[in-house]
Amino acid sequence: MERYDYLIVGAGLFGAVFAHEARLAGKRCLVIDKRAHRGGNIYCEDVEGIRVHKYGAHIFHTDNKDVWDYVNRLVEFNRYTNSPLAYYEGKLYNLPFNMNTFYQLWGVKTPAEAKTKVAEQRKAYEFISEPANLEEQALKLCGKDIYTRLIKGYTEKQWGRPATELPSFIIKRVPFRFIFDNNYFNDAYQGIPKGGYNVLIDALLEGIEVRLDTNYFENREAWDAMADKILFTGCIDEYFNYQCGRLEYRSLRFDHRHLEVEDYQGNAVVNYTAGDVPYTRVIEHKHFEYGTQPTTVITYEYPDAFAPGKEPYYPVNDARNSEIFKSYRELAVSRGNVLFGGRLAQYTYADMDDTVAAALALAKQQFCQLRETMI
Repeated sequence: MERYDYLIVGAGLFGAVFAHEARLAGKRCLVIDKRAHRGGNIYCEDVEGIRVHKYGAHIFHTDNKDVWDYVNRLVEFNRYTNSPLAYYEGKLYNLPFNMNTFYQLWGVKTPAEAKTKVAEQRKAYEFISEPANLEEQALKLCGKDIYTRLIKGYTEKQWGRPATELPSFIIKRVPFRFIFDNNYFNDAYQGIPKGGYNVLIDALLEGIEVRLDTNYFENREAWDAMADKILFTGCIDEYFNYQCGRLEYRSLRFDHRHLEVEDYQGNAVVNYTAGDVPYTRVIEHKHFEYGTQPTTVITYEYPDAFAPGKEPYYPVNDARNSEIFKSYRELAVSRGNVLFGGRLAQYTYADMDDTVAAALALAKQQFCQLRETMI
């Protein structure tokens, strides 16, 4: 039986970054993944030269220059800027909420006019002192028009329940920009790897043994025996055989369509915010890389209830699930030779830059000090 320093369960971004740093530290690693491809949810599928984000849109953005420099040492990024649109009852609105949005909603043309209109909308709900649910919180923060057209239906579809049954903390604030700026993120750095995310994952896993179509749980004792340490990036409740209860997730379903048209919607992402439209957004993948292909690929993204066999996407971070995860986290500490990392093992929603930073922090902890080029 071959021996490894680290067995890494999961070939997603967290596992790939850790494996990369382990190899540079002179460690021998084996990466396994139950899927037929590397990259986890950032995997891209090539359809006639169009990189299709198979598991939903992923835009790399960060204000952490060290993380940005790290990924750019591996691959070159383009200058893609995320500027989604919202579609509601036949009209398009710019996101995030900025002067373009306010003009589309109310016809206001100056920041002063927009601020007056927002204050007027909020005033109608100032009687709500302690919001009891998401709907009350959102109305108090932004008023009826923005909530009804751009928040309510989208949020209810995403979480699979009425906004009056969702906790208020889901919307802690509603950011308003009183400038004409459709850049969704405030981060200094943003882009898509040229050639898609597979290029980034391949660079991270270069020189590392990877076995795909391999389910850790089907033979976990044998896998555990192959390495001195294990990095587990899957669902933490599954690792512990659900002994503290099952953690809740929301899932997603994707309907990919290859169309014989050059350009379907003129934008990478259009959100559909009305509650009677079953999908939450339509993604047109070629626009992530300024594609000029004669055809296009679009994806309808549907929220979905999670069940065994489906991919867990969003944790349901309510009080009950937070307590369950706390119990699993305490169990994890007792596993001296097992490390837990990534969104599923940490039961959190994490952007890609946070994932990279967390994997590097774990590597630093494991290898005492990083090489000079690592943060």
